[in-house]
Amino acid sequence: MKDNVDPILLEVFKNGFEAIADEMALILMRTAHSPIVRDAMDFSTALCDAEGRNLAQGLTTPMHLGSFHDAMRHLIGEYQGDIADGDVFIGNDPYLASGQHLPDIYVIRPIFHEGAVQGWAATIAHHVDVGGLVPGSNSLSAVEIHQEGLRLPFLKLRRAGVVDPVLPKVIAANVRMPDQVLGDIEAQLAATQAGARGLAAMIARYGARTVRGYGEVLHDYAERMARAAIRAIPDGVYAFDDHIDGLGDAPEPVHFRLRLTVSGDEVTADWTGTSPQVRGGINAPLSFCKSNVYAALRSVMGDDVPNCHGYTRPIHVVAPEASVLNCTYPAPCGARGITGYRIVDCVFGALAQAVPDKVAADGAGGSTLPSFSGRVDGRTFVFSECVMGVWGATSGHDGQEGVPHMASNQANVPIETIEADYPIRIERYGLVPDTGGAGRNRGGLGIVREYRMLADDLYFGVRSDKVVHPPHGLFGGQDGAPAINLLRDARGERRLPAMPTAALTLQSGDVYRHVMAGGGGFGDPFTREPERVLEDLIDGRITRDHARQAYGVVVTEAGVLDLAATAALRAERENAQDAHRH
Repeated sequence: MKDNVDPILLEVFKNGFEAIADEMALILMRTAHSPIVRDAMDFSTALCDAEGRNLAQGLTTPMHLGSFHDAMRHLIGEYQGDIADGDVFIGNDPYLASGQHLPDIYVIRPIFHEGAVQGWAATIAHHVDVGGLVPGSNSLSAVEIHQEGLRLPFLKLRRAGVVDPVLPKVIAANVRMPDQVLGDIEAQLAATQAGARGLAAMIARYGARTVRGYGEVLHDYAERMARAAIRAIPDGVYAFDDHIDGLGDAPEPVHFRLRLTVSGDEVTADWTGTSPQVRGGINAPLSFCKSNVYAALRSVMGDDVPNCHGYTRPIHVVAPEASVLNCTYPAPCGARGITGYRIVDCVFGALAQAVPDKVAADGAGGSTLPSFSGRVDGRTFVFSECVMGVWGATSGHDGQEGVPHMASNQANVPIETIEADYPIRIERYGLVPDTGGAGRNRGGLGIVREYRMLADDLYFGVRSDKVVHPPHGLFGGQDGAPAINLLRDARGERRLPAMPTAALTLQSGDVYRHVMAGGGGFGDPFTREPERVLEDLIDGRITRDHARQAYGVVVTEAGVLDLAATAALRAERENAQDAHRH
């Protein structure tokens, strides 16, 4: 096959595999029951070959991209010889199923042809609740995985097409929102059925041998393209350190230390020196660490590199056991998403030294995850959402706003959906002036989201970051403004830490206000054209005082740009810097 490859047919198969994975994603999104899947789109789909290697992933969450392979290898290794047509597998546990964290449940279907497995339709979805200490199952205070919810090794949800009568009852008995959880599992089942149908149609048209052969060719093709992209990065060792603020009211920073080594057409991400695993739910399994490294490096490759397993072959990941990036049993992982975001941020920080035109300055650090729960009219509700998002500036443009972190492809839940379904009112949602890091190109502005409670005795928890360590700028660009968590209740207004571990109960009228961190700037802000600064002022993105202090641009009270005063102010700053240097 490799000596007789039709390049046109290879392109047909590449796009065909991707179309199957995308159809799975659309079906899952359209049939899901919970807002975290349906609206926030916290899920992924993949079409895998017979060996469990990604052939394509749906256009959903990049930080899931590399996770399917480890889970598939675990599943195939455990059930080798006991896989039948019509089986469907379910699992979530990081230690028993190579999962990521307990809310992320895999539903996976083998695809048979003439008695042999020809591929796998795989899905992963973040479920609204899987039990455990807190509603939403993203506990920051858990000290072991047993406190985080229902643990599922890979089990057969369906056996040769027959539904297991017991397992759905066990799941329903262990979660707070059984209708939504079981409904989302059904959505995953529908997606895997579509994936199986799509690959079966491809096999019927081209034959199983040809489909499998071109799958192998696609892996090799992706590997060659990835190696070419890596060769374009200058050889060297690029070091970068970053932090997560830490847990609780007296947070201790969680330290990330990366040495990214580029050598020819291979790259190694070595995390030696990163903090040990912590007594809190932000630890990451190794598969999740690898997945985020893959996603970050994939982002600096060309658009035409296939999103299949082959492109990961030249990428190597080293993470010490029992570290926050390669946790060992029984470390909790429920809120590990923030750790994945920081992995990507570290890789970008290292790559900025090698390919500065291909990466952005630091952004908001990933999604903020508020969770609310209570009982209204005798019924329990659990609401969690992924609040997105702000990017840092690049060498070519200002930082973007209203976009997800590049490690995800998720969205804020529409205000109308929240207010229709839950006892919560969104009182403010917009951009905050002066929060973007100043630079030749300005960082994106922080986003504010304000929630008012309309019922009593509501649980509240939040996972955020960048309160203590704001997003950094690049090449003279200033840091973005730090994130803010504010709570207004009967005690008045007070600031909350990035990740409170103590239980919080809110009453009707209480308000939680979150301001995401602003993105870092790129380049010296005093080299930004005064006309662009004035445009930001007119648009309400900055104030007059900020224009003067951060950019050295003088605008009169009448809104007129004073070029002479601007030139004098900037010259004064330049003279002061010269004097300091000498």
